[in-house]
Amino acid sequence: MRKAWVAVFVMVVVTGSYGAKTVGAGEMPTGKEFTNTIGMKFVRIRTASQSGEPGSFMMGNPKGGDFDERPVHKVNITRPFYMAVTEVTNAQYEQFDSSHRDMRGQHGLSKGDNEAVIYVSWNDAVNFCRWLSKKENLPYRLPTEAEWEYTCRAGTTTAYYTGDELPEAYHKSQQREAFPRLVDLTVGMTPANPWGLYDMHGNVEEWCRDWYGPYVESEQGDPVGRIDGDFRVTRGGSHGTPVNYLRSANRQGTLPEDKHWLIGFRVVLGQMPETAPLGVPQPQPWAQNVGQRLHTWSDGPDPKKPYFKGPQNYVKIPPESKGPLWSRHNHQPAITACPNGDLLAIWYSTTSEKGRNLMVAASRLRPGSDQWEPAAPFWDAPDRNDHGNSLLWDKRDNTIYHFNGLSSAGTWGNLALLMRTSADNGVTWSKARIIHPIHGYRNQVIQGPFITKEGYIVVTCDAVPGGSGGSAVHISRDGGKTWRDPGEGRDKPEFKTGKTGAWIAGIHTGCTQLADGSLLAFGRGDSIEGKMPQSLSRDMGENWTYSASDFPPIGGGQRLVLFRLQEGPLFFASFAENGITMTDAAGQFRQVKGLYGAVSFDEGRTWPVRRLITDGGQAREAKTTNADEFTLSATSAEPKGYMACTQAPDGVIHLISSWNHYAFNLAWLKAPMPAAQR
Repeated sequence: MRKAWVAVFVMVVVTGSYGAKTVGAGEMPTGKEFTNTIGMKFVRIRTASQSGEPGSFMMGNPKGGDFDERPVHKVNITRPFYMAVTEVTNAQYEQFDSSHRDMRGQHGLSKGDNEAVIYVSWNDAVNFCRWLSKKENLPYRLPTEAEWEYTCRAGTTTAYYTGDELPEAYHKSQQREAFPRLVDLTVGMTPANPWGLYDMHGNVEEWCRDWYGPYVESEQGDPVGRIDGDFRVTRGGSHGTPVNYLRSANRQGTLPEDKHWLIGFRVVLGQMPETAPLGVPQPQPWAQNVGQRLHTWSDGPDPKKPYFKGPQNYVKIPPESKGPLWSRHNHQPAITACPNGDLLAIWYSTTSEKGRNLMVAASRLRPGSDQWEPAAPFWDAPDRNDHGNSLLWDKRDNTIYHFNGLSSAGTWGNLALLMRTSADNGVTWSKARIIHPIHGYRNQVIQGPFITKEGYIVVTCDAVPGGSGGSAVHISRDGGKTWRDPGEGRDKPEFKTGKTGAWIAGIHTGCTQLADGSLLAFGRGDSIEGKMPQSLSRDMGENWTYSASDFPPIGGGQRLVLFRLQEGPLFFASFAENGITMTDAAGQFRQVKGLYGAVSFDEGRTWPVRRLITDGGQAREAKTTNADEFTLSATSAEPKGYMACTQAPDGVIHLISSWNHYAFNLAWLKAPMPAAQR
């Protein structure tokens, strides 16, 4: 018996120009409107000329907006399709997945049957379309990015289909929010566009089928995006978002497994275009011509002789850059040596730390070269705040780990934590995997991940969004497969001498393992007795005991470093903004200020070696974070910056601030600073 005869007969109500009629399962509607079996209303997509058939439009934005909206290019939509009049609602989605009812009301949002469904990933949305397609034997799917913009514009060429401004009637807390304000997400409550579609500007973002990637300038027919990528596109903007991100041309996106309170979806009915996808974009400069031969590290400086080089700028971004790199604010770096002898540095680049354009840039320093290469994009979830990043070289199998924060919106307060790996010196990377999926605190990554003697991977993160208040550790005991934050869900402790709690004292922490298996951490803020706080855990981060360290506290724009040198001692780098006393080669006490390093030979109990990190030359002007000037001399070092550090197998310590690269060895640190010139 033919399959058509045994299929469950599904009735679909169709409203065309001659009134309603019914069609059987698998029979495509032909009218202008129809309603399917679960109450979803659709309209046939037409051109601005009202011809009733698909047409053409100019996709993108020729000026203003974001860099990824260009080049503007002509798109021809050649296949007819139907688009849902509204976003999928809770009641509709839960006919597919009844367990989603437990997600209603998270953050107080989307409680009602007719409110837009949220907390759905791209994968969830695709599975809903598959379920609906099977149920009705019709081709339901997500819209392509081009189809979405075409239908949103509805024949208009302005920023919004309402013109160059979006009226207040469409606004639902259209401002930057770390976490949502309570708004009604009921679908269809704002005016429809000229083609009868509701909520194309705002309410919730909507998943599209495409992988995100750069536009091409050529004319295209029924484009389907890139063949692969990191992020799936979302469109339309949402509540709790500045209104500029609700424009017809604006592009957003995130990992396909991500889900939070800003994203829902709508569906289309129609066969997927047969267009071949665009290829993967050309690799960025940091991924080009990278050698894969293991470096011998035999050509480095003699480890018995003091070695110092720097400061050298590694943040090479052209002035007035406005996307994808940003010249205004570059900060919070990470660095690793690579098995092939390269140094790889990453950092965030943005105009505002709380903005949606915050992305991660990268540069590479090749063996034998004394110049860092120009910066290029490394990681950039479109219109998200990619706050915090770190790198780790696992020498056991030469894997490089990249950890990063991923926001739901335009601030660092609502981050998820992701991880990806590279087995070829950072040329290619695995698909990013979210290892802590709840968007919130405790996930702002801080450089300094390390591997314990037990083989555990430890990643530190700020636990709060402010300038003090504590840090978290995420620990994997199985090579990155599963992760646990021991302090999650436990009350914030009181950071005082002798007190114990589940958090590290201070933010922007440096953390390492001691010889007895304990974890030692220093932090910024939460000072104890006027000193930088020190935290010690004897149970792998479950509990921490607090005390005052030997070091002065640090503040805004400053981040410390703490890690174990391969020679055995502990290395610490920080700032003495108000000065610190050191002994020079002549045995004289000298007052110095700025960036300094310290070494401990007894597991952090004492720090007898302290040295200002400077070349010791004549006083001269140098640059620090964002090219701000400072005086570099024998007694004055860089005054601020977020430190990150790695030690290469040849013993050279590579310390970077938010602007400069310093290279030195343990022998240099142990040598006293030069005597004062008379």
